[in-house]
Amino acid sequence: MEGKEISQAVIKRLPRYYRYLGELMESGVERISSNELSERMKVTASQIRQDLNNFGGFGQQGYGYNVKYLYEEIAKILGIDKCHNMIIIGAGNLGQAIANYTNFEKRGFVVKGLFDIDPNLKGVMVRGIEICGIEEMEEFIRENHIEIAALTIPKTKAAEMAERVVDSGIKAIWNFAHTDLNVPADVIVENVHLSESLMRLSYNIAKNART
Repeated sequence: MEGKEISQAVIKRLPRYYRYLGELMESGVERISSNELSERMKVTASQIRQDLNNFGGFGQQGYGYNVKYLYEEIAKILGIDKCHNMIIIGAGNLGQAIANYTNFEKRGFVVKGLFDIDPNLKGVMVRGIEICGIEEMEEFIRENHIEIAALTIPKTKAAEMAERVVDSGIKAIWNFAHTDLNVPADVIVENVHLSESLMRLSYNIAKNART
C-alpha cells in the first residue's frame, strides 16, 4: 500500500480496532468475522472491510480475521511494534499523570525523561524517573535518541519549547498546550485540547436536551 493516501478518518479508527482486537485476544478469541467485530465496535461490517482493505484486507472469505495476526499487523501499521522514546516537558499534575500511566509503555511509548522550569520539582522522582531542569533538556534529547516530546505546559511557553525540541532533532510533538504550534513541515504535531473535547461533549448534551 506504499504511496496510497489513507484518510484521517481511517487512521483515527485504527487504534480502536487495535484495542478491541487486544481484548479479543485476552478473551481467547482466535478468529472473528467482520459482522461479529461490527457488533462489538458499533461500526458497520462494510466500513471495517473498507478500512482494512486500505492495507491489504487481512481476511479470508468464510473464515474471517485471524485475531492475533490482525492485531500484529495493525501494530505495524501504527508503528507501535517498536519502542518510541519520549520526554515530557512540564512536570505538573498532567505531566506526572502521563508519566505514571503504564499503558503507554505497553504500547511502545517509553517515557525517558521529565523536565520542568520549577526548581522545587527538580530531583523529584516520578515512577523511577527524576525530574530534571529544563536547561538539561537538549543534551538529554540527543543522548537518549528521543523521538517524541509531550508538551504539558502553559500556552505562553509552548512555542519556545517547541522550537527548542525541534532544534534538538525532535520530529513529533504531542501538544497539550492550548495553542497551535508553528513548526517545520517535517515535524508532526498531535494536538490534545482537553477543553475542546469537553465542549464537544457539552454540545451533545445540549443537543440531546433540545430533542
